[in-house]
Amino acid sequence: MADHASRRSGVSAVAAVAAAVNTSSDLFPPREIDADFIEAGRRFFSREASFVAGVAEPAALPPETLPEIAFAGRSNVGKSSLVNALTGRRMLARTSNTPGRTRQLNFFDLGGELMLVDLPGYGYAEASKAEVGRWTALVRHYLRSRAMLRRVCLLIDARHGVKEPDRPVLQLLDEAGVSYQIVLTKADKCRTLELPGIASQVAAELAKHAAAYPEIHITSADKHRGIAALRATLASFAPSSAGAAMATSARPLIEFDAR
Repeated sequence: MADHASRRSGVSAVAAVAAAVNTSSDLFPPREIDADFIEAGRRFFSREASFVAGVAEPAALPPETLPEIAFAGRSNVGKSSLVNALTGRRMLARTSNTPGRTRQLNFFDLGGELMLVDLPGYGYAEASKAEVGRWTALVRHYLRSRAMLRRVCLLIDARHGVKEPDRPVLQLLDEAGVSYQIVLTKADKCRTLELPGIASQVAAELAKHAAAYPEIHITSADKHRGIAALRATLASFAPSSAGAAMATSARPLIEFDAR
């Protein structure tokens, strides 16, 4: 398992992480994450990650034994790349230059504490109507039936913001009553001055959706931007005392009315 931070222990390791990561620029609204939680997130995601199952039909869904974090987004938004960056594994989730390759729900066990679920991409123009219908039905069933689903990370390309193909998914998540959080991807392909405006537009759209969490993560899997902050957020869903403590502190500086 790759280790993306210093191997020094104790306070010195935490200080090194804090010096290397400016988490406020990786969140909107801006918020610093305590260095202890950044280090805890790094350690949590350095655990062994393993492929559990690829599911193409509802009957094949694995038993619910762990809290689940799902990753959704358009077919070329970089879901698999983000999962690989979070876990420090280059080949855990399969990536491809061909959009639409992920045509099933892929489950990954992270250290026996969290299940990461890579959902099929949507908006793939070359897919047949039958395929799109099957994927949509499978994802809808998953979202509505999984009691252990704690959050969906909805990935949005930072260059474009929320587009028309994303809006039915926002509605579906609202209807399913699933807490979801926007993760902007490919931030390295945007001009730095453009990102706050894009994030602000996305936040304004989220204010219309009851199930949307108001805080937005800004990431780049290629440049490893925002990975530390996202690890800290997702590790808070682990059923450990450290995870619970992190969850109580993970509040943005500015709250949006999501009603």
